[in-house]
Amino acid sequence: MPGLLRRKPAIGVIELHGTIGAGIRPGPYYQLLDRVERSPRIGVVLLDIDSPGGSVTGSEDLYLKVGRIAAKKPVVAFVRGAGASGAYLVACAATRIVALPSALVGSVGVISLRPMLAQLMERLGVGVSVNKSGPLKDMGAFYRPSTGEEETKLQGLVDELYGTFLERVATGRKMPVDQVRQYATGEVFTGARGVTLGLVDETGDFDAALDAAASLGNVPRRALYLRPPRPFRMRLLGRFASWAAEGLLEEAESLSGPRLWYR
Repeated sequence: MPGLLRRKPAIGVIELHGTIGAGIRPGPYYQLLDRVERSPRIGVVLLDIDSPGGSVTGSEDLYLKVGRIAAKKPVVAFVRGAGASGAYLVACAATRIVALPSALVGSVGVISLRPMLAQLMERLGVGVSVNKSGPLKDMGAFYRPSTGEEETKLQGLVDELYGTFLERVATGRKMPVDQVRQYATGEVFTGARGVTLGLVDETGDFDAALDAAASLGNVPRRALYLRPPRPFRMRLLGRFASWAAEGLLEEAESLSGPRLWYR
């Protein structure tokens, strides 16, 4: 133990692979990031990102936590496959963004998704009885079409969140909001194109990201891989269960009302 305490700080590598909200559960990852923030053994953090984004609240939760860490110790975001939408938002809280030339970044925007099952339920002879305290209490319900007022309200939420997204990307990338808006059409860009647009600092592989992390943190090039604990059922059933559970969670969430995504 004394020998470990005398070791120089290492590079803490955290993998963010999957959809934020279902595959990347904000709660366990927030706890992991909180331990990393307080740990003297971790001198710099390297986020290994391969994610299409996910829920608005989950993405924001991780973004704010990564920002707090970056205020205390360097954080490098490495985009391995996709760093899109909410995942790109998280990357914008880092000190530096490194991406593979062929990786996909960007997709800055907000989308609201909900199933429309009213016609199917009518064919099946299924109805829903609702008692509500106000006209908008079941806004976005899957069992009936939306009213014009509801669509206007929902679009207002989307526009508000979109404005926040733009401001945070502008702050993280040190760009004017109007410049970010030009690229915030929902489209994705390659990592190489992202450098040209100012969305990425440099292209390179994981080794290049490790080099950048070691240099920024002034620590040895020694990676310490960190992961949140998996629930017992996931450890028992393995990776296939994780994929299945992620899909089921997304389907269940989509039936609970209008869902807002950075995805």
